[in-house]
Amino acid sequence: MVFSSIEFLLYFLPVFFILYGITPKSLKNMTLLSGSLIFYALGEPKYLVLLMISIFINYFAGLHIQPARGSKENKDRSDKNKKRKKYKRQQKHERFRRLLFLAAIAANVGCLAFFKSGAGGEGLPLGISFYTFQIISYLTDVYRGEIKRERSFLRLASYIAMFPQLLSGPIVSYAEIEPALSNRKMTAESIQDGLKVFTVGLVWKVLLADRIGLLWNEVQVKGFESISTPLAWLAAFAYSMEIYFDFYGYSLMAIGLGRMMGFQLPENFRNPYMARSVRDFYRRWHITLGKWFCKYVYIPLGGNRRGEFRTVRNLLAVWMLTSLWHGSTANFFVWGGMLWFFITVERQLGKTGLGKHLGILPHLYLWAVIPVTWMCFAITDLSQLQVYLGRMFGLVEGINVRSGDWQPALENYGPLFAVSIAACTPIMQKIYHKWKDTIPGMLVLAALFWVCVWRIAVEGENPFMYFNF
Repeated sequence: MVFSSIEFLLYFLPVFFILYGITPKSLKNMTLLSGSLIFYALGEPKYLVLLMISIFINYFAGLHIQPARGSKENKDRSDKNKKRKKYKRQQKHERFRRLLFLAAIAANVGCLAFFKSGAGGEGLPLGISFYTFQIISYLTDVYRGEIKRERSFLRLASYIAMFPQLLSGPIVSYAEIEPALSNRKMTAESIQDGLKVFTVGLVWKVLLADRIGLLWNEVQVKGFESISTPLAWLAAFAYSMEIYFDFYGYSLMAIGLGRMMGFQLPENFRNPYMARSVRDFYRRWHITLGKWFCKYVYIPLGGNRRGEFRTVRNLLAVWMLTSLWHGSTANFFVWGGMLWFFITVERQLGKTGLGKHLGILPHLYLWAVIPVTWMCFAITDLSQLQVYLGRMFGLVEGINVRSGDWQPALENYGPLFAVSIAACTPIMQKIYHKWKDTIPGMLVLAALFWVCVWRIAVEGENPFMYFNF
């Protein structure tokens, strides 16, 4: 079951929020967890047991890896004044918690790698990439002493399995959400505000991403050898818009659902196509994943504090792991390697201060580079990827190519491209914030909601693209 389905919109969503609304405050986490498990079971029943086992194991691991008082992690230097026996107990506890922490991390990473490699069968368990990263962040923060262990199984399970962000994020640290798990309010204002945000996300998914993505589907059916260079670029732009508004739409829907329940889930996108560099693009794209890799990989490796060579090496490690997180096929490593290359070059050019005097050129550079990298992301067969890139740059001979094949595509999808480009800028956000609380604005949002429902009923649901990762 996905957010953009009749089952969710007309059945699960209203029933859940009626039950959640009448549930006493002390039992809301129980309702949240129960609803989340039902939501997961309706979408992927065979992997529900895996999710529950993961929650149980990591809950008990978290109970035993917190630094003891007086341990080195708490920077207490008074060991010399303590009795020898107590010191030995502390050392024994320190070894135990380190081994338990490493074993728990290895088990979580190993489980994710098992399914990513395809050894677990066809397809991935829904949400495993996202809830695994949340679990790792929780265990690491407890081990470092940055947060206290969660003694309540119900609160921790609600954090891991919370249905709005279970399947595709945003990736939320426990510190960000723990206060709301203990004390939150569901008000008429939060419900109304959340519904508005949810509706905007639904519109981006159903009326924009799914529609403009049809061009990419048409090109795939037609065959990459049979398209002209202009059509290859148009299809690449279409995919670039599709994956953005598909994932951005999901994130907004998740944020909206969280807000309705009293949670403030973090922002996951910040106008990435308005960036002036690839480096800036990925600071704005899937923000919570970028922060995760920065905190738990890049900084522990040394970040940018140990010279340029090590900085570049650390960036390479991050992008290779990011590639592996998305998939184990070679195209993802090509995608990650390209991004690492561009970011590395941009770092060197940035030291010259050249970018400050180029006006609009950095934006044009970004809009030329990003669609190319997305093709490396989308096309898993390297031989087909070679053909497609060859057609984009006119380096591979086509078969039965019509030179004007791009014109019907532009006529059919031109309005969607125009809306997509406008929606990539802050313009739409400014319009939304200006009108969302007015009667006309709310009527428009309500109408758009039911247009989306009609579209889904007529054409069927279209799963979110990031469910594959």
